Amino acid sequence: MIERQGEAIVLRVWPFQEADLLVSLFTREQGRVKGVARHAMRSRRRFGGALEPMTYVRATYAERPKQELVRLDAFEILSSPLSRPIDYARTAALQFVAEVVEEALPEQAPEDAVFRLVLAVLDQIQVGRVWMPVTYFSLWMSRLMGWMPELGHCVVCGLDLRGGTVWYSGTSDGVTCEDDRRPGSVGLAAASVGEAVRMFRGTVGELAKEDWPKGRAADLRRFAVETLERHLERRLVSARALGRA
Repeated sequence: MIERQGEAIVLRVWPFQEADLLVSLFTREQGRVKGVARHAMRSRRRFGGALEPMTYVRATYAERPKQELVRLDAFEILSSPLSRPIDYARTAALQFVAEVVEEALPEQAPEDAVFRLVLAVLDQIQVGRVWMPVTYFSLWMSRLMGWMPELGHCVVCGLDLRGGTVWYSGTSDGVTCEDDRRPGSVGLAAASVGEAVRMFRGTVGELAKEDWPKGRAADLRRFAVETLERHLERRLVSARALGRA
């Protein structure tokens, strides 16, 4: 039995057997792991409110060699999403981050850059200001996973697209100029491409100081989400929920 303790983010929780819960955790040191919280549905003494999705915790757990599930012993809450006001849009945004991490990362694969991204974004997803951090997270997640296309040139003819509209397809790699756009392509405005450049150069905290209503760079957010969905090869349920906010 190997005893471990470290930072983790709760991604998802399911009922498991009688009074147990199955928990998906994104840990800093081991990446994504699944574990069993014994009797968590009967007694809240060891876990309290720490099993709420997207809670940042210091987790104590144990693993046996060759066993898929770890044994979760205790969580210390470092930051809880319930410590600040909650509404539909914020809930959907938090679920979106959890779903993307759950689907994108293999188990037992440490991703410190993704861990730091998630922590930074969680701090900014607040009631009335979810749209910029969701867009920032989506863009950076694709970049860290190696899925983000180069936005400055047409992938077909090589034309310099900086300062102009680019076109992308949900079924094809790269972006194109208008002449080479593929069937079903969607345009991404030059101003939104500029916002993407700012997001790749700045921090989410700096950008959060600006006013980001839902309509600002909405086409960029759509592009970022569709890029994730294309590479994940599935529709994101939470993205549909967020679209209704």
